[in-house]
Amino acid sequence: MLNSDYRRRVAETIKQVEAGTDAELVTVLAPEADNYLYISTLCAAFLALLLAPLLQFLPWWLDYREAFTLQWILFIGLAVLFRWRPLTMRLVPRKVKFWRAANLARRQFLQQELHTTRGRLGMLIFVAEAEHYVEILADRGLAEQITDETWREIIEEFIREIKKGKTGEAFIHCIERCGELLREVAPATTMKNELPNHLVILD
Repeated sequence: MLNSDYRRRVAETIKQVEAGTDAELVTVLAPEADNYLYISTLCAAFLALLLAPLLQFLPWWLDYREAFTLQWILFIGLAVLFRWRPLTMRLVPRKVKFWRAANLARRQFLQQELHTTRGRLGMLIFVAEAEHYVEILADRGLAEQITDETWREIIEEFIREIKKGKTGEAFIHCIERCGELLREVAPATTMKNELPNHLVILD
């Protein structure tokens, strides 16, 4: 997550960008889009159930009650182990991670009231750090003028920097690059600041 210095720099960069455009820019950083508890638990349960076919290779004195106890011990041990964050993220399919992150991004677009801006010029830069997921959501006033390919190029560069551990710099570079586009398609005509400039960090 970003320290206070990077948060301040992000807020200053947003302020500078919005001084030259009528668009409203909001940035949201989520440490993770989901805790994926159901996936880690299901994996632990599945592996514990696989113990049953192996019982025939265990010592002859192992009765069904002891085998059942072993399965429970294995399940609990794996469930705890799979809660280790790096391991959890490896267990979750990429499509599931991106689906959860995309859903959270759209909820944030509404919660940050980006759909209420004048001229429909709201834009969200959303990052789910654990998933290495970045999405830029633009309201109708911007989406009609900026192609998806342009957004995709910015996002790909952003993700490359995040994977290198440069989340703070990635945010600032992304905001600056978006600012260049916003000044072209929605140059400033009025002095306004409808939404907060600070980086929103989700718990």
